[in-house]
Amino acid sequence: MSQFPQKSSMEPPLSECMNSRADYLDSLSMDNFWLEVENIKQSTEAEQEECNLTDVKTPEEGEAEAEWLQDAGLSDLIGDDTSDNDNVVLLSTLTKTQAAAVQRRLDTYSRSRRKKNKPPVRDVRDIFGVASSEEMVVEMEESDKNRSQHSVETSNYAQKPDSRGLQDFPCMLGSPGKEEIFCTDIAYSEQAAILLKGSFVRESRRIKDESALTQFKIPKGRLGVTRIGDLSPQDMKKIPTLALIELTALCDILGLELKRNKAAKQKAKENRLFGVPLSTLLENDQKLIPNTKVPLILQALLSCLEKKGLDTEGILRVSGSQTRIKSLGEKLESDFYTGLFRWDEVRQNDVSGLLKRFIRELPTPLLTAEYLPAFTAVQNIPDLKQRLQALNLLILILPEPNRNTLKTLLEFLGKVVAREKKNKMNLWNVSTVIAPNLFMHKGLANKIPEGKEKQLAEGAADVVRMMIHYQDLLWTISSFLVAQVRKLNESSSRRYQFYDKRIKNLLRKIHTDKDKVEKNQAEPSKTVKVQTSLLLKDSLEVHLNNGTKAADVLRQFQKHLSQNGWSIVNKVSLIKRNGAVESMNLLLYEVGGNISEHCLDPDTYLLDLYQINPHAEWIIKQNPSFPRML
Repeated sequence: MSQFPQKSSMEPPLSECMNSRADYLDSLSMDNFWLEVENIKQSTEAEQEECNLTDVKTPEEGEAEAEWLQDAGLSDLIGDDTSDNDNVVLLSTLTKTQAAAVQRRLDTYSRSRRKKNKPPVRDVRDIFGVASSEEMVVEMEESDKNRSQHSVETSNYAQKPDSRGLQDFPCMLGSPGKEEIFCTDIAYSEQAAILLKGSFVRESRRIKDESALTQFKIPKGRLGVTRIGDLSPQDMKKIPTLALIELTALCDILGLELKRNKAAKQKAKENRLFGVPLSTLLENDQKLIPNTKVPLILQALLSCLEKKGLDTEGILRVSGSQTRIKSLGEKLESDFYTGLFRWDEVRQNDVSGLLKRFIRELPTPLLTAEYLPAFTAVQNIPDLKQRLQALNLLILILPEPNRNTLKTLLEFLGKVVAREKKNKMNLWNVSTVIAPNLFMHKGLANKIPEGKEKQLAEGAADVVRMMIHYQDLLWTISSFLVAQVRKLNESSSRRYQFYDKRIKNLLRKIHTDKDKVEKNQAEPSKTVKVQTSLLLKDSLEVHLNNGTKAADVLRQFQKHLSQNGWSIVNKVSLIKRNGAVESMNLLLYEVGGNISEHCLDPDTYLLDLYQINPHAEWIIKQNPSFPRML
């Protein structure tokens, strides 16, 4: 079960191995980790005989690459069917480093097929069709022209990132102070390729004092910042595929092997709460409360802890009674959904024990069996900013139930850290306690090289620390990914025909951002209509200039709403008891064109947005997370 064996009893005494007070404090902080490992072992001893560990088999050459191409949405490149052109559209959006990552996997897969004497991968002309000579000339000229361009979202940066130096990308350089810029306009792998050619300082030490942690700021471009939840489900389905390709490209540049486990089939317990897959829990909970995103049992555990446990000294660290925790788990199984369970009679340390039990008893890890090794490998990236880039992509790859559950857990852990003065649990303490529950799983048996236990334990705790401390940054969708989604949507209805003799040459020709929408610099202003059909019978006419933001439109709408000349359709949902309009209750959405639906950052400059998506509608809607006023 354990990825982290019990701390060796043969280690030398503290007096012999500690050379400084800092070393001693580090040892004490890691003692929380090993104590938690021991508590987990004790709580699961009775289940060890019943638990069959899933051996992770080393895939044969080509097998991992085939699975990767499947998950990356490029299975047609190695398959026999050509039912659609989705792979062509996807390939047309890739950056140079992303295309190189795809090519490496195709090359490895092709070699494995040759060794097995199987038919080779199909010729590119079989996949994309053969163009006429005139069409080939036009396509090649157009490709050369487009390769020299970025999309509007990245137009302020290099046209050919690999040909420039660090001085051309100030957003990628660290500032002298503690706050640094976290650039999301350029693909992370492209940034890494540039930095690889320059000289830059790598922050390789792990800092236990959170007050000394580097603070990162995402600069708001003209199109604002997009966060998870701002895109429609249709567009969010495209993000994991793009994030996987980008993560692979980043790891290739950094020389880091991206290992993935095969999804193991685990036999779920015949329970209603503990040991039940997230998907099953949500399916059952949504019958009670529609649109539930996080299991109700987890919400109840966290709510109980937030009400009474945040100020409890040693919360999460001090273990409750294993006997009581087992008994409470049985009562929850029978009484939770009936509403008969008495939360006010439960000790807070026992509730924290139930919380950790819920996490580690999921049939598959919360970080997923496939990507748990990748989360673990993040610790091997020397540079902090690049570790965060990799974590950002991994979180985007997670299935939605796992990502939502993880975010809810991290938000609670952040609240625990914020009450450190009372509960004596700082960021590193919380991280060392939670890490074993996230990274140890009874369904996975990974052997740890001898002597690497401390390094891997610290690394796992460091990953948890980063997820807690930088969670707002990690739940952002990078601008370059949004730009790729726009191009996928633009291209999905077109039929692309490429001329090339081999896939390799095709991929080499594909460069970042073949966006055909040109910036209309000759039009400094524009008048548009903003739809408010769900709120008002009339549309709102807005005059746009270079300084008009989404927040300005919402303020203009509120001003007109307060005037008597407007016909209010849904007054109850907009107006508070005192008649004042609540600004947080309104959001501006971009709908249609090259995006399905996009909730706009209030700082989005609308004329810039219009220029990259002129066919979209703008609609003012009520904030779905804001409570309705009666």
